[in-house]
Amino acid sequence: MNFPLATAGDIAVNNLESARQQAWSRFWQQPGRPGIAEYIVEQEHLAAQFLGDMSAFDRLEHLVDYLTYVNVDPARTALINAQVVSMTHRFADAKKFLGQARVVEILPEAANRLSLSIDQACGTQLDRVLKGRRKAAASGHLEDLVPLGALLADLGEYTEADEIYQRAIKEYHDVSPFALAWVCFQLGVLWGELVPETQPSRAALWYEKAVEYLPAYVKARVHLSEIYLDEGRVDDAEALLLPAIPSGDPEVSWRLADVMLATDRFADAQSQMQSARSGFEALLKKHLLAFADHGAEFYSGSGDDAGRAFELASVNVANRPTLRALEQLHGTAIDAGKPDLAAEIIAKASERWGATKAFRLSPLAETNLDCGKN
Repeated sequence: MNFPLATAGDIAVNNLESARQQAWSRFWQQPGRPGIAEYIVEQEHLAAQFLGDMSAFDRLEHLVDYLTYVNVDPARTALINAQVVSMTHRFADAKKFLGQARVVEILPEAANRLSLSIDQACGTQLDRVLKGRRKAAASGHLEDLVPLGALLADLGEYTEADEIYQRAIKEYHDVSPFALAWVCFQLGVLWGELVPETQPSRAALWYEKAVEYLPAYVKARVHLSEIYLDEGRVDDAEALLLPAIPSGDPEVSWRLADVMLATDRFADAQSQMQSARSGFEALLKKHLLAFADHGAEFYSGSGDDAGRAFELASVNVANRPTLRALEQLHGTAIDAGKPDLAAEIIAKASERWGATKAFRLSPLAETNLDCGKN
């Protein structure tokens, strides 16, 4: 595959930081200036998504508070508020703000897109979402193709998801490494985590490409380091993680602890594990819904607290009962010694997702059949 050329990742990150600071300066001078708050939301989202800058969420909360304080256009403020709270998975609040936008004026295209994103994230009205995603993807634009690929993956249509993602790369004509790294990361997740029989080597190639496009991409480094560690490439895993430490992402400390355990550096491993635990708890205190699934994964693994993992997985399912969330909750229920609840979770997953290919390929489907035989 011929990959598009893009701006060097380090330069793009510097440009992002400069543009972000300038936008904030203009905002404080004229908060009601058309497009400025929306631009800041985009820039801060990039900082959080790619650079692991979780303080971006705090800055965005200040943004919407100030917009409300200075009484900027109510419909515009409501839509911006919906975008900001959806970033931290506060989907009920996001729907409320979208409702306020509807009351004031006809729902604009941006709000329609956000409404689709919320339903997709929550696993609701997926027939409507799929129809909307396919219609939007006719544009051929990467920002329309990637959500379609993600939805197809959620539905178990893995081959088509792969095709859509690769189409997004082939038809991309800009030079932003952020967009291209995003698609490559999604392909890594598809083949490394979502398909029933994962292909770690194939996933690693996509994660490597994501890091090549954007060396500062924290999540790509973390996911790739997991594969390297599983393959016994301990030095390569550590080399990937060390540059990501300044981000403060607790997953970096978590995976570094695993690396250090693999090389018998027990004191260092303990220190990194404590940093990971403290980091997760700090994020969960501020943004519980955004990090409940990550926290559950941590405590199910190296964090070694089955009760806390189940608690967080339960919070996540209550907020967004996707099949992946239900699979995680089932696993944490088993680990926490709650077999009766595990059976209830399977029944809920079957009722909600049983008609999808994804459920038929899920380990929950096989467990459901086994339960039916007993």
